Amino acid sequence: MAERKPFLLRTDPALLDALQRWADEELRSLNGQIEYLLRQSLQREGRLNPTKPARKKPE
Repeated sequence: MAERKPFLLRTDPALLDALQRWADEELRSLNGQIEYLLRQSLQREGRLNPTKPARKKPE
């Protein structure tokens, strides 16, 4: 598994509350919801490097 790096995020309390409610509805943690939304946005904008395709085993 890739290394995960913690960081501090300062945000408006109303935004945080809305994200927490959304995460609860989708059965995710708040951290998981934020990561999901960031990843989704980056993919939509073409800014996330695609995962490397699996290597083919020699025959």
